[in-house]
Amino acid sequence: MTTQLQTPLTEKNRIEVADVLRGAAVLGITLIHFIERFSLNSFPEETCKFLLFTDRVLWDSVFFTISGKAYCIFALLFGFSFFIQDNSQRQKGRDFRGRFAWRLVLLMVFACVNSTLFPGEILVLYAIIGYVLIAVCRLSSRTVLWIAAILLLQPIEIGKIIYAIANPGYVPGPPIDAPYWEAVNMAQKEGSFFEMCKTAIWTGNVANMGWMLTHGRVLQTAALFMLGMVIGRGNTLTYSGKNLKLWFNVLVISLVSFFIFHGLNVVIPDFMEREAILTPSSLIFTTLANAAFTGVLFAGIILLYYLTRFGHILRRLAPYGRMSLTNYLSQSLIGGFLFYNWGLGLYQYTGITVCFLMGVGMFLIQLYFSRWWMRSHCHGPLEWLWKKATWVGIKR
Repeated sequence: MTTQLQTPLTEKNRIEVADVLRGAAVLGITLIHFIERFSLNSFPEETCKFLLFTDRVLWDSVFFTISGKAYCIFALLFGFSFFIQDNSQRQKGRDFRGRFAWRLVLLMVFACVNSTLFPGEILVLYAIIGYVLIAVCRLSSRTVLWIAAILLLQPIEIGKIIYAIANPGYVPGPPIDAPYWEAVNMAQKEGSFFEMCKTAIWTGNVANMGWMLTHGRVLQTAALFMLGMVIGRGNTLTYSGKNLKLWFNVLVISLVSFFIFHGLNVVIPDFMEREAILTPSSLIFTTLANAAFTGVLFAGIILLYYLTRFGHILRRLAPYGRMSLTNYLSQSLIGGFLFYNWGLGLYQYTGITVCFLMGVGMFLIQLYFSRWWMRSHCHGPLEWLWKKATWVGIKR
């Protein structure tokens, strides 16, 4: 069963709330990256009691609100953008799937460059997992939703639980990514720029992909890509009473689901001591709780944008969101220079509070630049390059 075509969006009638959501996601990713010192897990000893307090508050609140959620919003919008492009080309009688495959190759180039600067980035995963959209884009929305639901349940972790139950003596080994992160962190703390790049391009990507695989990000990302595509098919981001009702229902259901999954994740250690069963069970509930809270944030931003005066403030994020690739990659270069040994080496001196404020400063600088740039351009610098390279050899 194939999907129906919709009127294609152009630059003039693009859905602004999608750019706002994308901007909010990149803001969240930026703050997480800065307080993590761009995957450099080393913290200076803090002696000021006030900073100890603010460090704890900021770390807990930012991770509770943003960690595992901002990237989920970004993934949903990746699938949404795929649908917009695919639908537009189908309206013109073209098959976009081959061109999208090439687009993912180009994304991998961007990702590899970025991963030499920051061995914790997500674009390598996107460039690999993006091919699932080619595989499912001609299936019915119902079928796609079923596939996404199965992936969100983390079938690999369910398989681990079943295996552990069937083999009472099974003890899981240490995390596969840990040794690689040790080598990466050493290069971050002591290496030159070229030593950092050499380590990050291979060891860093192995560490990062190993972490994503063992933390359920691979299957979850594929599911979110599909859900984003379905969101596009339903034209649910435009303003209408039906869509507002839909997103209000999503907000309520997601909020209830979050408390259920988060609560289960909190209590299961009291009833389950065996690590081989507890670890995958906790991962399942964690990813489901994150997905549910993502629904709260996603729907909440949409409702705020359309129904409240706060929407006027949110609109300021749209240029920042339209330049998400440029902003995402440029923060890696700047962040590496600020924190790593080849740059200023500020990881030795900056606590969580200072890093958070640096992240806010980075966002404000990029926001100002994005608003200035988009006054006279239709795309950000890297967005324009990605688009031109995508359609090379094709008269549009």
